Amino acid sequence: MKKLHGVTVAMVTPIDDNDRILDEAIKKHVDFLIEKGVNCLYPLGTTGEMHLLTIEERKRVAETVVEHAAGRVTVYIHIGAMRQEDTIKLAKHASEIGADGIGVVTPTFFSVDDREMEEYFVSVANSVPDDFPVYLYNIPQCSANDLKPNVIENIIKRAPNVVGIKYSYPDFIRTSQYLRINNGNFSVVHGTDRLFNSILSMGCDGVVSGNASAFPEPFVAIYKAFKEKNLEEAKRQQKIATDISNILKNGSNMAYFKSALKLRGIDVGHVRKPLLDLNKVQLEELESKIKPFIDRYM
Repeated sequence: MKKLHGVTVAMVTPIDDNDRILDEAIKKHVDFLIEKGVNCLYPLGTTGEMHLLTIEERKRVAETVVEHAAGRVTVYIHIGAMRQEDTIKLAKHASEIGADGIGVVTPTFFSVDDREMEEYFVSVANSVPDDFPVYLYNIPQCSANDLKPNVIENIIKRAPNVVGIKYSYPDFIRTSQYLRINNGNFSVVHGTDRLFNSILSMGCDGVVSGNASAFPEPFVAIYKAFKEKNLEEAKRQQKIATDISNILKNGSNMAYFKSALKLRGIDVGHVRKPLLDLNKVQLEELESKIKPFIDRYM
């Protein structure tokens, strides 16, 4: 089973003026990321505006990414949805179209207890073949639910195809606890871009980065330097990645990612309402701050 590793890019979802999915922009974005040297693609997560898309739109995006990537990199589809029924439909669809695995966010908005959390993930993981890998996804600051290490231990006993977790909260203590799950045989990737170098040092397998959707270069450079044991270069590249991440608001507003990509010559359209595109003042400020980095990576 292929696992997430290195630089996994949380992809944006291109949407045109008429609120339709832009298939060709998806393909252009896939090519851009692969050419820049990323290791894995992760469409339809938080960065991909997951809860603002219909189930059919999500299937279409997943198919386009998997087909166009054509085995050049590992592709995991995020399939978490508000309804468990829809999550399972998307899980089965990802398996059927040839994705390498899936990511599943915790239930969102409505609070769930540990028993409900366990049953949810076991049901989703058991809906796909035993050899189809599943990553759990914990982002408590957005979902209003937290996934505890002991609950994960219970889940993997009942669903051994759950092989890892994406954790998107900057808590090193919890991260270290996740790394000890299943006697250390559990993959941990992190969604906190500004800690990429540090989480690699802890033993995490990589980052799942929304900022890398627009600027993959420094993240690829961090991973390369770390693997080569060039720690000073990894530290230097992390500073660049952090500067870019701060300019792009660290994933708090997907319009920054889409605007940055457009400034780089990849038009991925608009965010979907109720989200709004950047206004003139925001766009001018972004352009002035990000231009040196665009020039750096031309």
